[in-house]
Amino acid sequence: MRMKQAYPSAFGLLAPCLVLLSWLGTSLLVHSATPEEIGLKIATDASDKDEGFGNFTATQAMVLRNKQGQESRRQLRVKVLEVNGDGDKSLMVFDEPRDVKGTALLTHGHKQKADDQWLYLPALKRVKRISSSNRSGSFMGSEFSYEDLSTPEVEKYTYRYLRDEPCGDLTCTVTERFPVDKKASGYSRQVVWRDKGELRTWKVEYYDRKDAHLKTLTIGKYQQYLDKYWRAEEMTMVNHLTGKSTVLTWADYQFRTKLKKRDFSKTGLKRAR
Repeated sequence: MRMKQAYPSAFGLLAPCLVLLSWLGTSLLVHSATPEEIGLKIATDASDKDEGFGNFTATQAMVLRNKQGQESRRQLRVKVLEVNGDGDKSLMVFDEPRDVKGTALLTHGHKQKADDQWLYLPALKRVKRISSSNRSGSFMGSEFSYEDLSTPEVEKYTYRYLRDEPCGDLTCTVTERFPVDKKASGYSRQVVWRDKGELRTWKVEYYDRKDAHLKTLTIGKYQQYLDKYWRAEEMTMVNHLTGKSTVLTWADYQFRTKLKKRDFSKTGLKRAR
């Protein structure tokens, strides 16, 4: 039997050309975008990728180390509520040691205006509002400031793409972000490393208002939840001025629990358990 000769279709002949044209178009688009536009897109894509988690709870161990390596340990519980159209709400409550037990930090994040934060001090039985000017202060003696504990909403910064570079086994984008409201931030800028695949943050360098390298945050041991959302199990903040560091170890993540907005109210802060 004579075999029928197979001829390539017109699409088959054009396909490599179409792929090439598509690649060239994408390449030209990327190369025509400014570093500011690329930086903004990376930040926006990373934020969009994490939308829809709803809420979660977790436990957190905090280890404070001084320059000599001496340690003090604390245990906390964390609750986070996603808010459509605005920043997230979060509540951090200390369980140990006894001298800080019951201390709680409530944060109402915002996309445009400055975040609202309140600290409940059980020894004084009162709620203290954290003013914008005090958000650069140390949170409970740690190397994390009150500002560091807020979600870095996209709208609060301008951006600039710097470069791609290896970070471990991954390739990361390196971008800068600059606070829009300079009075509301203790930093002149931050440099952020994100992997190109999942857009997870692996490192952040913080520069003070004099543009000196003040602190570095390294993040690791990511786990994925609900087949979509990545959360880190370890965060280490090093203060280059003092030589001190703070390690946060996260565990027991639980997503889409029965948390409600009323669980994050200022009036209920004293009853946080």
